Amino acid sequence: MNKKLASIDIGLKRIGCAICLASDIVTPQDAILRKNRNQAARDTDAFLKEWDIDTLIVGSPASNEEMQRRIKHFVSLLDFDGEICFVNEDMSSIEAEDSMKGLIKYKRDGRVDSLAAKIILERYLVASKKEG
Repeated sequence: MNKKLASIDIGLKRIGCAICLASDIVTPQDAILRKNRNQAARDTDAFLKEWDIDTLIVGSPASNEEMQRRIKHFVSLLDFDGEICFVNEDMSSIEAEDSMKGLIKYKRDGRVDSLAAKIILERYLVASKKEG
């Protein structure tokens, strides 16, 4: 049985989202706009339930302890009983921005955030293949 995976890239204004429901195909989803922590946690829970997610991959910066603490706190607000894995997200947003250059006019609509979540999930898949 394939596990259904989701990843989130938690930012202060938006939460990028991506899913992997079968094999290694990762699809970015609409980003969640953050008004406040509780609303963002509820919206994230709804996203996870909608896709029936088994494992949540959370991007966490290796070098920023304050953001790590904030991200762990946000994850603690989620009503999610599946597996949660933290993955180094360093450079994922820059990689996402670079991949979009020239394709679409850059807007703060969450697409970069969700592409970053896609990159984080792809990193997790590559790492778990090496381990397995």
